[in-house]
Amino acid sequence: MTPIAELEPREVWEHFQTLCEIPRPSKHEQQLRDYLQGWAELNGLATRVDRAGNLIIKKPATPGMENRRGVVLQGHLDMVCQADSGTDHDFFKDPIRPVLRDGWLVAENTTLGADNGIGVALSLAALASDTLAHGPLEVLLTVDEEAGMGGALGLEPDLLNGDLLINIDTEDWGEFFLGCAGGVDVNVSRGYAVEELPPGYAVGRLALKGLRGGHSGVDIHEERGNANKLLIRLVRELEDELALRVVSFRGGSARNALAREAFAVVAYPVAKTERLAARLDAFQQAVRFELAGVDEGVTLALEPASASGVMALADQRTIFAALHAAPHGVRRMSRRVPGVVETSNNLGVIVLDQGKLFASFMVRSLLDSGARQLAGEIESLFGLIGAAVEREGEYPGWAPNPQSPLLELFQQVYEREYGRRAEVKVIHAGLECGILGSKYPHMDMVSFGPDIRGAHAPGERVRVETVGHAWRLLQAVLAAVPVRD
Repeated sequence: MTPIAELEPREVWEHFQTLCEIPRPSKHEQQLRDYLQGWAELNGLATRVDRAGNLIIKKPATPGMENRRGVVLQGHLDMVCQADSGTDHDFFKDPIRPVLRDGWLVAENTTLGADNGIGVALSLAALASDTLAHGPLEVLLTVDEEAGMGGALGLEPDLLNGDLLINIDTEDWGEFFLGCAGGVDVNVSRGYAVEELPPGYAVGRLALKGLRGGHSGVDIHEERGNANKLLIRLVRELEDELALRVVSFRGGSARNALAREAFAVVAYPVAKTERLAARLDAFQQAVRFELAGVDEGVTLALEPASASGVMALADQRTIFAALHAAPHGVRRMSRRVPGVVETSNNLGVIVLDQGKLFASFMVRSLLDSGARQLAGEIESLFGLIGAAVEREGEYPGWAPNPQSPLLELFQQVYEREYGRRAEVKVIHAGLECGILGSKYPHMDMVSFGPDIRGAHAPGERVRVETVGHAWRLLQAVLAAVPVRD
């Protein structure tokens, strides 16, 4: 048994235990969804799976509260699947096995799935409780959130009856979120020619590892290292200096995660082997100095490899010049919401092999126009080298409503329970609230959650105490929902 079984509140953690046992990568949530649908029906709850694959579970009001406003609790079933290289974990088969350390539940070498498993577990606990006071209650569990918001985008506009929506998918206890960034994926593809390995060349595999990674929205302002950008920079520096040739390149594993590792199979003149080793050592030291206090654990190594061909030099120069010039990181800070990133981009995934390039960018912005502008710049850049560029998965941001009655209810309950008012924030991440609000414009929405750190990266963890706080607050808010007008 994992330590989850002994944690409090048990009525929440028992459901998170289930989520850890059943694999749930994006687009592969059916096993978990089927289990939860069966569980709900065994408990006498009405369920429906819509055309997009989302699961909706409805629970009648407790006696005497039938006239309260209807509430929708919302989270997503899928999780980001990231593991340290060398970790033997199959996210399609293996359970997550976390450990308890210093008050945090941690997955040491993989993602934990607290994003958004804790939100789902809190919602299931509300459905299961026979002591919780509440009005008409619905739980919306979406699919494919992490891979492009597919579930929310495909949700039909007439399935939900509630007019208050509580999204449980943010990661800072004691803060209520009232807005979020929208986003769009930009995918780039291009072919290239392959030539024979030049005579007198050796082959090796450059491995850049040790970066922290993280969430491409929430952590983008910390200026952590991006393995893709760093290894591209090294290739560009060595193209002329050492006549370096590229065989293949693979970096990053998710468009919404900061790239932690990147690998390039390269060819280099045997006569320059010692010089290459010296340059790699110098580059590693330089990057550690640049990323001091943020990502100084970065490592760079040359490993044995083999190859018979390399990229044509003209294609190599063109493609790597474009990748080197491609934007990554914070583009603009918000003037409307001080301290919050307005627009950013993450170069999340690069695969360059066997004559084909694929690169995936994730653009985020509090302004829909800002996301479109930056996506257009990426399109223009790669259009100049003849690449095919496609936008997909565009979703709107969630515009803040400081006059939200639901926010005021949360504040009143929080102040009563904890003796102070919570901070109100806007998050530079893609919550589903913007999409849901476009389909249900009458809904009043607030997002909250426990402390989660390292989402989208191995070592993801959740502070146990704050899960208890979140459960206490959720119960109190549901009991305090006012009557319908």
